[in-house]
Amino acid sequence: MKRLTLLFTVLALTFVSTSVFAQFTQTQMVAEWQRAKAYTKAYLDAMPEDGYGFKPTPEIRSFAQQMLHLADGNFYFASSASGKPSPIGQTSAEKTVAQTKEATTKAVLDSYDFVISSLQGLTTAQMDEMSKVEGKDFSRANIYGKAFEHQTHHRGQTTIYLRLKGVTPPGEMLF
Repeated sequence: MKRLTLLFTVLALTFVSTSVFAQFTQTQMVAEWQRAKAYTKAYLDAMPEDGYGFKPTPEIRSFAQQMLHLADGNFYFASSASGKPSPIGQTSAEKTVAQTKEATTKAVLDSYDFVISSLQGLTTAQMDEMSKVEGKDFSRANIYGKAFEHQTHHRGQTTIYLRLKGVTPPGEMLF
């Protein structure tokens, strides 16, 4: 009897949490992207101008290239999920934007604004619709999740760049 009660409790919580999650997912996602934008801006602000071209080793991206690659991902994934054309079209910010503090910061923050506005333009029902990325079908919500993982990964990589330049990275901004 205890097992049956536990099973029904777990199932009930699953259905309740799923329906609540579905109702506020978009709002929560927008809030998370706004937080991520502020966190990334803190990284961009922390790096001195002369650190934007810095590469810890010759074969990896510079700080600016990492951040511009992050922007490219934001534009790509948000465009794929929302169906809205990327404001940079088919070009690459990493390859076309000047790797200065000012130009890099603008491009990166613009990419977050595009993600946030594209998210705000979708209904909850549209978030469940399928869209293609790299020839595979994903829900739009899942694509935004992949974008979030991508930007977190590349921002995190730049922590060592800051440390090597003698800069203390921004503290965590989990909330």
